[in-house]
Amino acid sequence: MKNDNKAGRQARALRVLISGGGTGGHIFPALSIADAVEREFPGAEILFVGAENRMEMQRVPAAGYDIVGLPVCGFDRNRLWRNFGVIVKLFKSMRMARRIVRDFKPDVAVGVGGYASGPTLKAAQRAGVPTVIQEQNSYAGVTNKLLASRADRICVAYPGMEKFFPAEKIVMTGNPVRKAILEPGMTRQEAKAKLGFDPDMPLVLVVGGSLGARTLNNAMLKAIDSGEAAKVSFGIMWQCGSRDRARCEEAVRDTLPDNVRLSEFISDMATAYCAADLVVSRAGAGTISELELLGKPAVLVPSPNVAEDHQRHNAQALAERGAAAMVLDIDAEAQLWRNICTIVENPETLRLLSENISALALRDSDRQIVNTIAGLLKNREMNQ
Repeated sequence: MKNDNKAGRQARALRVLISGGGTGGHIFPALSIADAVEREFPGAEILFVGAENRMEMQRVPAAGYDIVGLPVCGFDRNRLWRNFGVIVKLFKSMRMARRIVRDFKPDVAVGVGGYASGPTLKAAQRAGVPTVIQEQNSYAGVTNKLLASRADRICVAYPGMEKFFPAEKIVMTGNPVRKAILEPGMTRQEAKAKLGFDPDMPLVLVVGGSLGARTLNNAMLKAIDSGEAAKVSFGIMWQCGSRDRARCEEAVRDTLPDNVRLSEFISDMATAYCAADLVVSRAGAGTISELELLGKPAVLVPSPNVAEDHQRHNAQALAERGAAAMVLDIDAEAQLWRNICTIVENPETLRLLSENISALALRDSDRQIVNTIAGLLKNREMNQ
């Protein structure tokens, strides 16, 4: 019977269940892992599990993968009386997750963080399915910490994660990054020219995500209003985000300097990254992994509005290694512009930041994660 079961597993395609989402920082790694599974295991069957009404329900199908949505959502920590409905949705999600695992019969389940990964990986663990956690941040999220004791492998991007997870389960893989970001196909000067900037002038990229970061925008508006932005000898590509576009455009309608380009959204981030001599951004795990792989000097302004304050931990991990400058959100309006000018106008500082952040890069992370999955399945098969 044992040999028959093994032959049956080998005869059918590998089945991988991937769960999580909520933000691009979770979704893009999940999609990268799925793409790597397809490359390494042609014909593999992949099913995503996300949270209803979250961005993965659009992004995953757009990438060509099937996804099932759970009604799970986060707890309201400020209005506790609203959490009765949250608990009802959680129990419904747990029932649905058990049914998904039973029907799909995955060989392995991968959780990347986010609301949906909790019920899904818990159901997989109870069904005896091997589970792999991918933790993007330097400070582990609550869901991943709860799942860690029964997980088989935990893929991380930062050293010192044994303070959150069992050391024997940790595999240092890094965070998967979109391939297009790493292969722009042009020089920095060509990228600057393509974006309409002087190829011989330093360029600062200020980006706060698709929605924008109000703190970064306020710092830029202050520099423009004071006239300081017009005095510098570098260009600025400023993404203000959809949420803050109208306010920013109105504020600079008659005062935007020629060296500053304001846009709501940057669709071609590969070219923007390639052109930039210095990047100013929030400190999400995905962004930091991109900056490390590209060797981009950066000023990080961690968002204070994320779970467990993990962006500050991410930024601090780099700042302590001389791999990035960090300005706290509360200090940004007063200090950010001065930090930008000091760094971008000092070639030696730019060089050192680039060298130090590049040294932290973990490459081919998607393939490393898939190799971890393959090794886990091989060991499991040998022990059965």
